[in-house]
Amino acid sequence: MSDKIIIGLVEEVEIGSNERKKVVAAKVDTGATKSSIDINLASELRLGPVIKSKLVKSAHGNKLRPVVEAHVKIKGKELVAEFTLADRSHLKYAALIGVNILKEGFMVDPS
Repeated sequence: MSDKIIIGLVEEVEIGSNERKKVVAAKVDTGATKSSIDINLASELRLGPVIKSKLVKSAHGNKLRPVVEAHVKIKGKELVAEFTLADRSHLKYAALIGVNILKEGFMVDPS
């Protein structure tokens, strides 16, 4: 367990492409299989191309969402991960960190 990076329920992450990066507060969600990013933020960061589509199940029903890859840096650890694109403009956080990133060596401490 000592090799895990401990993160909280909300983390500042650097996210972007080779061209552009931005630091944003992201919600950490252990119940989400895939990470997600606001479609407007993805456009601003010039993320793309869309590499595939993913059926996402949520409280609002099932939706087919486009998937892009992005560079992400959390607590000094850098990786490339897949993010589904969604309209998160009505939500507090423009990005959501899901299990696909958490399994790369992170542990969540909700306190």
